[in-house]
Parts: sequence; C-alpha cells; structure tokens
Amino acid sequence: MAATTDEQIERVRELVASILPGRVATYGDIASAAGLSSPRTVGWIMRTDSSDLSWHRVLGASGRPAPHLAHRQLAKLELEGVPIRDGRVDLAAARHRF
Repeated sequence: MAATTDEQIERVRELVASILPGRVATYGDIASAAGLSSPRTVGWIMRTDSSDLSWHRVLGASGRPAPHLAHRQLAKLELEGVPIRDGRVDLAAARHRF
C-alpha cells in the first residue's frame, strides 16, 4: 500500500466536513469520492485525524457503527434526526451524496 499523502488526508477531511446534519456517509462512499483505493484508508484517517470533524456521520457499509462507539454515535445521529432501526442507520434514507 502506498503512503497516504497530505492531499488525500485533506480531501477526506473536506468530504467528512461536507456531510450535513441528519445525513451520513460510509467509509466506502468517502473513499470513492476521494479517489482512494480502500475504505480502510478513510478509517485510518478518521482514527488519526478527525477529532475536530463530525466523525459520527461516517459509518461502515452495513450502516452499523463500530461496537465501541455505537451508543455515543447513534445518540448523536438520533439528535440530528437520522433514521435508525435496530441499531442500524437507514442508509437509503440518510445517505449523503458527494
């Protein structure tokens, strides 16, 4: 895997920042929009450089948050009016389009 560039990191940050309240995107959506080969790269960027971003609006492809973040993330999304059913975000209704 090639090293992630500062430009790629900034592009991911811009994309995450563009997700409006009440909407969500998947790691794969962001990877595709940023021209990255893997959603895992977005995950790595989010883990290392997203404390000032609306991290809670980024989910896995299943619409479920990571188990260690689930309660906090779903609570934040619910406050924004994101439709949630059985611990999973309704991606068809809430997905942000880049």
